[in-house]
Amino acid sequence: MDFNGSDTIPGPRAEDQLPHTAQSAVKIVIVGGFGVGKTTMVGSVSEIKPLTTEETMTQAGIGVDDNYGSASKTATTVAMDFGRIKITDELVLYLFGTPGQERFWFLWNGLFEGALGAVVLVDTRRLEVSFDVMGRLEERGVPFVVAVNSFPDAARYPLSDLRSALDLSEMIPIVECDVRRRASSRDVLMTLMRFLHSLAMTGSLT
Repeated sequence: MDFNGSDTIPGPRAEDQLPHTAQSAVKIVIVGGFGVGKTTMVGSVSEIKPLTTEETMTQAGIGVDDNYGSASKTATTVAMDFGRIKITDELVLYLFGTPGQERFWFLWNGLFEGALGAVVLVDTRRLEVSFDVMGRLEERGVPFVVAVNSFPDAARYPLSDLRSALDLSEMIPIVECDVRRRASSRDVLMTLMRFLHSLAMTGSLT
């Protein structure tokens, strides 16, 4: 590259620029076990081209990564996913999707820093992987909502039964969603924002 000024580094695309009306930005993390739909959710709802760190899965992961229910999955997030969505003219959410494989969970600590809240994505075929996820959020004091991603071959259960199975407090919202649909993913984020607002109003959000 010619550094004498003849060449310029292109700036962000117009559609990727932060709206000039934005006054507040909130960091949100999307967490869950392997293959629950975190990358799909960030991609479906982001208003900018999402940043992903997906790598092709190889033979080395056999016996290490539990891909039950995700046999057709050929790539996996190894660092994070990143997207952005404008909730109002003044409020912007920055979305960080975490890697689901346990061997990459050491990256979560950095991703949790500064996060105001989280979405825990759940697959009813593998509810057990959600306990460690929610435990880590509780340890760090990050408020969260639970979103049950609707997979075509997954059994459907009443949300009250899932709340009991996940040992969720009555105060924590739990909703169904289809993360392939932008409107559904946005509804989940709105549920989280309403929950965070209610915590702030009662002084429970620090």
